[in-house]
Amino acid sequence: MAETLAERVSAIAAEAGRLAMSRWRGDFERWEKSPGNPVSEVDLAVDRLLRARLAALLPDAGWLSEETFDDSSRLRAQRVWVVDPIDGTRDFVRGRDGWAVSIALVDRGQPVVAVLEAPARGESWRAERGRGAWRGDRAVQASARDLLAGARVPTDQLPRADMDLVAVAKPNSIALRIAMIAAGDADLLATLRWGAEWDIAAAVLIAREAGAIVTDALGRKLRFNTPRGEAFGVLASAPGIHDAAVEWLRARAVAGLAAPELKAGRAG
Repeated sequence: MAETLAERVSAIAAEAGRLAMSRWRGDFERWEKSPGNPVSEVDLAVDRLLRARLAALLPDAGWLSEETFDDSSRLRAQRVWVVDPIDGTRDFVRGRDGWAVSIALVDRGQPVVAVLEAPARGESWRAERGRGAWRGDRAVQASARDLLAGARVPTDQLPRADMDLVAVAKPNSIALRIAMIAAGDADLLATLRWGAEWDIAAAVLIAREAGAIVTDALGRKLRFNTPRGEAFGVLASAPGIHDAAVEWLRARAVAGLAAPELKAGRAG
């Protein structure tokens, strides 16, 4: 039987994961693109590998990656690869396991194939639109939680106003945190800043295919391959609490969107 596109992308992601693992906890050059925003020579090497392999797979597809200069020609492409070579670089450079290779194929604004490869955690995630989501060889399903109070949130620390929620350990990779929602390992994830599409595109499809609901911070549908390449926040949750989560977050989301530094496009 011929390999599916998702299987071929998974093989490419596994190759990229092996390259990253060969350098993890080793000696490599690292620096900051901006304060608090680390990058390493390994990010760039993985990016080059992915671009070569994925371009060979679908030569007509555009390209949007954290580690490649953004070429506006992608906006004219129907299909676009949206890639983060190492999502969670902060964990990668510190020798922690909360990082992943993230690959999504976006077709007309929505992800249709998604792969997360987290070799330091022994995890491989994939999804195809309409065909479910998988961690390894097991299908994943979002939790059936229907009460916001007590929802599990992957975070280092909860704000005082949210002490009716339950903090659970989080990886640095936001893609892996969204994948926790997909697998029912957490119930709710929310951010309140402008974030790059490459951070979330793959994980959004994995969560959706697992039955979770994922929107921006204001509860609006996410779109990808936009001119800005960003979305204002992400809200991923078990389906039974998403409406309540939108209301819980609304005032903070509106205030955050109006903040001068966010209007200027700074993620903070």
